[in-house]
Amino acid sequence: MAKTADVLKTQNVRRFGRGARPILFAHGLGCDQGMWNAVTPAFEDDHEIILFDHIGAGASDFTAFDRVRHSGLDGYAADVIAICDALQLRDVAFVGHSVSAMIGVLAAVRRPEMFSRLVLIGPSPCYLNDGEYRGGFDAATLNELLDFMDSNYLGWSSAMAPVIMGNPDRPELGEGLKESFCRADPEIAKHFARLTFFSDNRADLAKLKTPALIMQCALDVIAPEFVGTYMHRHLNDSQLVRLAASGHCPHVSHPLEVISVLRNFLTSSSSYHHTAAA
Repeated sequence: MAKTADVLKTQNVRRFGRGARPILFAHGLGCDQGMWNAVTPAFEDDHEIILFDHIGAGASDFTAFDRVRHSGLDGYAADVIAICDALQLRDVAFVGHSVSAMIGVLAAVRRPEMFSRLVLIGPSPCYLNDGEYRGGFDAATLNELLDFMDSNYLGWSSAMAPVIMGNPDRPELGEGLKESFCRADPEIAKHFARLTFFSDNRADLAKLKTPALIMQCALDVIAPEFVGTYMHRHLNDSQLVRLAASGHCPHVSHPLEVISVLRNFLTSSSSYHHTAAA
């Protein structure tokens, strides 16, 4: 992994906006920071926007991928913390999609003073079914899915992008997600996918003290409704909003709804700041 001084270049960090309050947006598996393009303009006037690409995605430095550091989601959480430290950010509102939602949880558990709020879009602490817990997948299905990805990354991208995106009446959305998949480094993407789908962070939920908003989509094949309800029940200070949006990427398919819910959460308290002692 690059030194802290180099992290802004390594992870293609962009910083803009005319406000003082920082919002850091973190993309999901196979995506890049461009997935937030329809959301960020709504917050530029009153917030500082920070975007980045996970190592292996978008315009990040693929050579910075470290199989030891990035052997668990904790390593990706350390990347987020390194970005915040490099920019000297505090009281960050973290907005994470899909696997980045749990990366944000891990980062906030590790450095609670750094984050004011978490916004978790389509999150899941565990994708595997386990007894009464219904993560949405059994191990055989996940292994079959990941074997397909290993053997034919482009074919997997073409087949899975429209399924993940949902909204079949708008095929251009799935095509855009496929293009994002294809910009990623295939080998790193395969590693990140296996790590994502076989991680189990259910035990970490109770450690989080930062206020969190969970956005649950309708007809989400990746993070079903059970998972959103489970997270709401196990996070100490959380709100659950069930969106009218369908699919797994509402910030792309239904950005106006996401903007409305996000803005309401960010302005819902007279005190924006949150500390570990609060």
